[in-house]
Amino acid sequence: MAGNSDPLTPRAKIAVTAGKAVAAASRAAGRGSGSVIGGRVALKLDPDLLARLAQNLDVVLVSATNGKTTTTRLIAEALRAAGPVVSNALGANMPAGITSALAGGSEARYGVIEVDEKYLAGVARDTDPKCIALLNLSRDQLDRAAETRMLAENWREGLSGSKAVIVANADDPLVVWAASSSPNVIWVAAGQMWKDDAWSCPSCGGVMQRPGDDWFCGECGFRRPTPSWALSGDHVLDPHGSAWPIHLQLPGRANKANAASSAAVAAVFGVPPQVALERMYQVQAVAGRYDVVQFEGRDLRLLLAKNPAGWLETFSLIDPPPTPVILSVNARGADGTDTSWLWDVDYTRLTGHPICVIGDRRLDLAVRLEVANQQFQVCDNLDQAVQKCPPGRIEVIANYTAFQDLRRRVGN
Repeated sequence: MAGNSDPLTPRAKIAVTAGKAVAAASRAAGRGSGSVIGGRVALKLDPDLLARLAQNLDVVLVSATNGKTTTTRLIAEALRAAGPVVSNALGANMPAGITSALAGGSEARYGVIEVDEKYLAGVARDTDPKCIALLNLSRDQLDRAAETRMLAENWREGLSGSKAVIVANADDPLVVWAASSSPNVIWVAAGQMWKDDAWSCPSCGGVMQRPGDDWFCGECGFRRPTPSWALSGDHVLDPHGSAWPIHLQLPGRANKANAASSAAVAAVFGVPPQVALERMYQVQAVAGRYDVVQFEGRDLRLLLAKNPAGWLETFSLIDPPPTPVILSVNARGADGTDTSWLWDVDYTRLTGHPICVIGDRRLDLAVRLEVANQQFQVCDNLDQAVQKCPPGRIEVIANYTAFQDLRRRVGN
């Protein structure tokens, strides 16, 4: 698929140049990376630009509610063993951001693209991917994305008959149902900690039975497929039954699961598990996530968690009590304005941790913690919260725009 012929028409070249100029102006004005506005301008000038840019690439698409950005980074790192990669590594994952990213990768052989769940079918149509990784689906941005079953249905319809190899999580019934319309699926046992969006069968609405790690619908027979790849402790098991050690600088079980899915994707492109997993060790932090920064004489570890499934996974990787925890929640456009999801999070897992609460919606969070019988203090800002914590490590967990606010404040 990759070749040297220039896929860009004169119009497309003008669109790319204009998009880059607008992005540069946006950066110069201090308005962020400029990738989204640059991509919008480029697509206005040439609506087919995304398809043209993807034409000479072997494309991987990565979509999920949680873990997209990290998994995209891990796959990109693994595929660099086989050739140059272009990727939207900073997470601008709608068509404009994706177009911007691909416009910067004229020498690349592979395109590793994170895609917002709602846009997956359209981006797959435009980019003719060789492989699509589907990791999980759970409730998120309730005011914007409606319910998860509708997203699964969009995926199922959009991927029906796709030529791409689908690498899908066998432990998430919604993902399995979505992927099952495709003729070529590689199943990965990546686990599923958050199960509250998959108690009813996506196929018939019946009640899902969940004995141990298995699942099936007692009414229609829809059941967990047999995986060919699996996460097993600190190892990835490949289809031949060989166990490959996972060495990551990223913390937590969820990132081991991301590594297992990434190894399965890399294998589709001929990169062996050992090589892929060794290369993944290079990834230290992803757009600021997991970074440890010095601030006011303390070590703050910055953790992003945007929805109940993400908060559950994050609680499982923080240092044990009495490590202080700062929680920050906003409800701006990019977060979703509905904070009712806070009631779906099990905050009793924080028992024993001193907790400080900040962010635009700190009072919503305070009410939730009060009901969960947690000890906490409400603070006006990060500086005040940090001052209330002793020297040493602090775990800071924030949702999307709250996380961006934190990064700006600590200069990260």
